[in-house]
Amino acid sequence: MRIALGVSYNGHSYCGWQSQSSGNTVQDRLEAALGRFATLPVSTLCAGRTDAGVHGLMQVVHFNPPVDRTPASWVRGTNAFLPSDIAVQWARSVPDTFHARASATGRRYAYVLLQSPVRPSVEAGRVGWVFRPLDGDAMRAAAAQLLGEHDFTSFRASACQALSPIKTLRHIAITRKGSAETGHSEDWPPCYWRFEFEGNAFLHHMIRNIMGCLVAVGQGAQPPEWVGQVLAARSRKAAAPTFSPDGLYFLGPVYDAFWGLPSRTAAYDALP
Repeated sequence: MRIALGVSYNGHSYCGWQSQSSGNTVQDRLEAALGRFATLPVSTLCAGRTDAGVHGLMQVVHFNPPVDRTPASWVRGTNAFLPSDIAVQWARSVPDTFHARASATGRRYAYVLLQSPVRPSVEAGRVGWVFRPLDGDAMRAAAAQLLGEHDFTSFRASACQALSPIKTLRHIAITRKGSAETGHSEDWPPCYWRFEFEGNAFLHHMIRNIMGCLVAVGQGAQPPEWVGQVLAARSRKAAAPTFSPDGLYFLGPVYDAFWGLPSRTAAYDALP
């Protein structure tokens, strides 16, 4: 049987998910820990790669175990060799037909944004930051134009390796936690914004590029309809600059219930 793992990590100290020659990636650390526990090399495949500085609440990987261990042992044994900012949350035996990436029917992300006159401190590296008030209704109107199947070339990084820029965004939710959505004086109270995205797949930097545009609308630099114009332009030059990776979280893939895998972890409830 194949093994599937749910892995969470704080990506602030790592050069993204995918293995690199430096060895300073989440995949490198995970495979090193699995290898030490199994006393044999272990290679993993993930549901979705994340960039440098991006966090994962439930990255899902699969591997073919070189030794026989119980699922609970894969959790405890692997975590014993992982750094404190990476942890296996669960392990499940799955059929050999399961593939962490190919079996996923969708992927979910969240971006957490601090709106405050003062930069983050205890949240540094874990939230994005804006120092001007945002208009939630304007951002929601802008985001609604991105729902459905579109050519997202305008939100695609130049290094993107996806075969097609056509993706389907199924859901975008923008919520605020903290003060009410009022007040634009110098003493306006800080708050957190949470942006949630679900789609069939995402392009390289797609969410961070969308965030740059939504923030531009929220701050009044552009009207909501501008986002539709950016989408139609199919040109990266038409969009806002790429937003910070600090507040971006990979919530995890979406799988059919047939596979019997968890859909969330406790860390979901810790985000603002």
